[in-house]
Amino acid sequence: MTNDFAEFTVNEENLPQQKEKVLEKIEENRKAVEKLLENPDKNYSNFIKPYQLMHEELDFLFSPISHLNYVKNSETTEKIYEEILPVLTEYYAKLGQDERVYKAFKEIKEKEPSLSEEQKKVLEDSIKDFELSGVGLEKSKQERIKEISITLSTLTNSFAQNLLKATDAYEMIVENEEDVKELPKSDIEAAKIQKEGKSVYRFTLKQPSYVAYMTYGSNRTLREKLYKAYVTRAPENDELITQILSLRDEKAKLLGFENYARLSLQRKMAKTPEEVISFLRELSKKSRPQAQKELEELKEFAKKEGFKEELQPFDIAYYSEKLKKHKFSLNDEDYMPYLEKKSVVEGLFEFLKKLFGLEFEKVKVPVWDESVEVFHLYRKGSVVGRLYMDLEAREGKRGGAWMDEWVTYHEDEKGRIIPPVAFIVANFSKPTADMPALLRPNDVETLFHEMGHALHHLLSRVKEPFVSGISGVEWDAVEFPSQFLENFAYEKKILKSFARHYKSGEPMPDFMVEKLKESKNFHSALAMLRQIEFGLFDMLIHMGKYDADGVQRILEEVREEVSVIRTPEYNRFQWGFGHIFAGGYAAGYYSYKWAEVLSADAFFMFVDNGIFNEDISESFVAEVLSRGGSREAMESFKAFAKREPDIEAILKLSGIEVL
Repeated sequence: MTNDFAEFTVNEENLPQQKEKVLEKIEENRKAVEKLLENPDKNYSNFIKPYQLMHEELDFLFSPISHLNYVKNSETTEKIYEEILPVLTEYYAKLGQDERVYKAFKEIKEKEPSLSEEQKKVLEDSIKDFELSGVGLEKSKQERIKEISITLSTLTNSFAQNLLKATDAYEMIVENEEDVKELPKSDIEAAKIQKEGKSVYRFTLKQPSYVAYMTYGSNRTLREKLYKAYVTRAPENDELITQILSLRDEKAKLLGFENYARLSLQRKMAKTPEEVISFLRELSKKSRPQAQKELEELKEFAKKEGFKEELQPFDIAYYSEKLKKHKFSLNDEDYMPYLEKKSVVEGLFEFLKKLFGLEFEKVKVPVWDESVEVFHLYRKGSVVGRLYMDLEAREGKRGGAWMDEWVTYHEDEKGRIIPPVAFIVANFSKPTADMPALLRPNDVETLFHEMGHALHHLLSRVKEPFVSGISGVEWDAVEFPSQFLENFAYEKKILKSFARHYKSGEPMPDFMVEKLKESKNFHSALAMLRQIEFGLFDMLIHMGKYDADGVQRILEEVREEVSVIRTPEYNRFQWGFGHIFAGGYAAGYYSYKWAEVLSADAFFMFVDNGIFNEDISESFVAEVLSRGGSREAMESFKAFAKREPDIEAILKLSGIEVL
């Protein structure tokens, strides 16, 4: 494999030139497709392979623009991204409806039965994608589908931009020190600013800041103020939601599906919306009794603390943290000094070395922000990929955490292996003048989770780019490796290897490690119901069960069915639900729970055999991580586990006792 990695040199100044490269590549690809079609003797190597490579090259040019728009958003990045998006969408929409290309894929599949498993998967996936793009439909329907695709790309981008701007625009200034006295020192330092000659505290809707005040802010009025701002962000997205849902529904019907949910499931493990709804309701039924007990216990505790009101969502995190400290004698603030960011990252690397034989070497290469760190990943003495880690919150950066791929492992036209490149992005607290960046236990879990995604991409050994890494993996299985890895964040022998006090260097005491693992499933049933609520809402609205005023009504009905916590009338959570209105999770949010069945089951296979079991580790790399999307995810799981997955594993992992 070549060790040559492309460098990330795209920045705000040269974005216009990068845009031109993308537009030129689109035109180049159009001509190249026509040239491929002229060949009277088409086969996999002279048609399918170059077809894949030209689109891998297009993704390579466009990805840095898309990436900057998320991690270093500005008027320039936004403008250029918005200019390219409709052109790119139209290109793919038109290509997806090209009957000549579709026919070539089908003919090659029929006349070359001896192709490899991964090559067959490329053909099967691509043929299905052509059919889901409207190939073979009458011209007027094809044109309408193309129009819808372009409009949807614009609307979903607008949704994301509205959310980012609303998040960046809000601030809550707290002047009274009494109102911040319960916050950890690191959060107080991060919030402190000078205003009109005096120290005040600024809280925003960005995750580290928002979570800090909701968890430790003693002033209930301020907690509600911040909560209300958070759940009513970007009201302009209300109209976009109706438009997005309407267009998705229309597109599905043009393609012959009853609703968008059925269209979405064509490339997922779950076969029907009813199967998903049944799965989620079964989990809800099994989790709800314990969730009710968890809430009643919290109410009783709050009452003993002198709380006389009805417990509201903006009280939950605050009193939950107090109850957790009461039950386990510890809280996040106690753990943070032991979870310094640099130490956690190094500890994660060391764990992966023991688990999978991976080694990380820091390299100095161009980056988009000075806080970004870059590593080369080695296995068995050979470099296998490059990883960019952008972990700190900042202005102009989309909230949350994610993994994104830039280059996919594949074989080029000369037979050379091109190494993969991935990005891990998070929004952890930044270091201050007095203190390094300290993480909460949940941040550590997030880091492990995103690393699981990155390894799924970086450890691929599939030579066909369309099914390498996370490409071609069913959406409801893509969380499998990430959830699998995050579970190890609470294991004693792993935590003990890196959790050291940032001042004294003392390791985290055993009792703290044990308490953390013990508290891992604190309020796990409440958390389970929250995810089920989101998943059910997503599936139902994409089944067409809404009208102009119906989105809020559906959400309220789902909450009535699933949730045990009453939500304020003003809550408009959907305005910020970027996963389904600006991301890839439309009619697919259930995927987190669906994949968790696989990840929990695989996790227990490791734990029950001593974690560092070489045979099991090698099997997981060989049958899951390195196989990418070259076969169905269930086949990969069964090849690894030698059996079907056990659905009870997800309840066991969450500590939910079924009555």
